[in-house]
Amino acid sequence: MAIRVLLADDQTLLRATFRILIDSCADMEVVDEAADGGAAVELAREHRPDVVLMDIRMPGTDGLAATGAICADPGLGDTRVLVLTTFQTDEYVARALRLGASGFLGKDVSADALLDGIRTVAAGDALLSPAATRSLIARFLATPETGSGASPEALAALTAREREVTMLVADGRSDTEIAEQLFLSPLTVRTHVQRAKTKLDARSRAQLVALAYQSGLVRPPV
Repeated sequence: MAIRVLLADDQTLLRATFRILIDSCADMEVVDEAADGGAAVELAREHRPDVVLMDIRMPGTDGLAATGAICADPGLGDTRVLVLTTFQTDEYVARALRLGASGFLGKDVSADALLDGIRTVAAGDALLSPAATRSLIARFLATPETGSGASPEALAALTAREREVTMLVADGRSDTEIAEQLFLSPLTVRTHVQRAKTKLDARSRAQLVALAYQSGLVRPPV
């Protein structure tokens, strides 16, 4: 089944370019387009896409607010948000991740990287390199905000193995790398990651990383 993508960007020409690129792939299709965040939320609820390709700076409701609304909607639990913007600052990335975005790309990304990013996020993986993950954590995600982080009860519910796997995920390790280090299969690692996400109420792998640091389960690098 093709990956269903919703485009959210206020630039008509850019949306048209993305549509042509995405529709040229046999494994994905554009289901609709939104010119602002409010329309993106409405169309996401209408189409329930697999991925929303979301710009940050848009008139009216911006991409961050729209990301928060989509990720907080129980009816859109299977929809992933991939943020694509020219504003590649750590602050925007951190806010997008806290709101539940599954990935972040700059608009200068290559066509192949964009398509691979959509596939990565649609598969349920976070689109963050280890270096980017550690950099963001060090500057922003380690500083709790009001109401952020997982509850002590949720942390206590993690098994020793789930804690261990979560700590390695927070260090930017891939499932394959974690499997090799812990002498497990990648499938077993993914199972532990999914259980940790469920217990900590994390929508995505990226949000699991944020919660791990905000809650003090993992300490930032010094």
